[in-house]
Amino acid sequence: MPQGALKKSKQTKKSSSKVGPRVIAPKKASIAKQRNTMKKLSSGMAARTEHSLAQRAGHLELLANAKKEKMKEKRAEFNKK
Repeated sequence: MPQGALKKSKQTKKSSSKVGPRVIAPKKASIAKQRNTMKKLSSGMAARTEHSLAQRAGHLELLANAKKEKMKEKRAEFNKK
């Protein structure tokens, strides 16, 4: 006798939450304090670097816009003649 259509099993999705790297807590309090200060300092350095790069890029962007505006003014004067 012919059999019916085979049932397809549903695929289960794996959870997307990934566990980060394991960090072993230091036994000495001074090392823990040192780790916290290092973390704060490195984040501050990254923020300052990004800020300085943004300032430079912003400055260049302003120069480019000013140049475009001058070119538009020159074209307008040239077209009037």
